[in-house]
Amino acid sequence: MTHVGHVRERNEDAILLDPTGELWAVADGMGGYGHGDVAASIVIDNLTLIEDADQPEARLEQQITAANAEIYDRARRAGQTMGTTIVASMILGDVAHLAWVGDSRIYLLRDGRLSQLSKDHSVVQEMIDGGLISKEDARHHPDRNIVTRALGVGPTVDVSFATLPMRDGDRILLCSDGLTACLTDADIAQIMEKQADLDEIASELVQRTLDLGAPDNVSLIIVSAAKG
Repeated sequence: MTHVGHVRERNEDAILLDPTGELWAVADGMGGYGHGDVAASIVIDNLTLIEDADQPEARLEQQITAANAEIYDRARRAGQTMGTTIVASMILGDVAHLAWVGDSRIYLLRDGRLSQLSKDHSVVQEMIDGGLISKEDARHHPDRNIVTRALGVGPTVDVSFATLPMRDGDRILLCSDGLTACLTDADIAQIMEKQADLDEIASELVQRTLDLGAPDNVSLIIVSAAKG
């Protein structure tokens, strides 16, 4: 589900929904760099080219790296700068292979507990890691929207990875920071753990964000393991 929000004039997010159930992704085009919607579409288009399920991490890195080069080259030729974040999950069997760049996030809801699987590539995350501010302080810090990695802003990009052995009943959430800028982890957990249709849960997450002002585009994907 994706929504433009209440403030932006256009939606610069893009999502990838794979009918085979293997590959999912959310890209948050960075409007401050210009043409964020183009950058987001480029990385999603590159991810759709993944066909071989072997070596999932290598394939994810290959296509994200290719997207970075394409965005960077296009921006340079146009004399502009454009960028995007990306979170992606490739689910093969009972294992989710996760990749991300930027501050869009991947969460896991397991046994009623929400945990963040990705780690933000952002200025405030570095401050948290350095013990300079708390996670709660980061939500209101003036530099909270500054990322330290993004696709398209340099000739190369460093992609982060994680692997998750999935269990029945697990729910994975991929989302742009339009969601997490408005909702706390506790808010997200309270909605995600409801025994309801995933479409209803997604709608409630977006609606709660809209109720809180939705100053940015908000996009999310919820993937559930077999049970529930």
